[in-house]
Amino acid sequence: MNELQFIVCCSDSLRTFGNPGKELSMNRYASGMVAGLAATIVLSLIMLFKAGMGIMPQLNVIQMLAQMLHARMGLPPSPLLGWLMHFAIGTVLWGLLFALLVDALPGKTPLAKGLVFSTGAWLVMMVIAMPMAGAGPFGLSIGPMAPVMTLVLHWIWGAILGSVYPRLAKTSRRE
Repeated sequence: MNELQFIVCCSDSLRTFGNPGKELSMNRYASGMVAGLAATIVLSLIMLFKAGMGIMPQLNVIQMLAQMLHARMGLPPSPLLGWLMHFAIGTVLWGLLFALLVDALPGKTPLAKGLVFSTGAWLVMMVIAMPMAGAGPFGLSIGPMAPVMTLVLHWIWGAILGSVYPRLAKTSRRE
């Protein structure tokens, strides 16, 4: 079983948790946040593997978020706060927004919609978050591979988001 099959299997189990033989009703916004959480967990594991292998150590999104919180809000530059912000963005902000926009997104499959959405999230990161973090537009002060690496990571995140969301949201569409 690969990682995507495991996440999809877990999302199926979540729908029936505590109600054998019945599906748990989950509204589209809760579905978006749970799908965003699943995608963010996978993305976070990849980020940890990337760091552990020494691949682009200068591209440390958690450190960048912690430093932004410190510079803009006076919070301690703690990795814990960086991780909390990372999960809040991926789960709450992007999860809710995906649930709100999914029907209007281009693409015939949920996977395609997830990839389109994640490309938009990547673009927001490149033109707003990266300059705010001091990495310049598209993170180019980190190096030319920064936008490529972050785009690939966002596509992985979007593939998980797009694959998990409809499995959770399908019960709410029947009601």
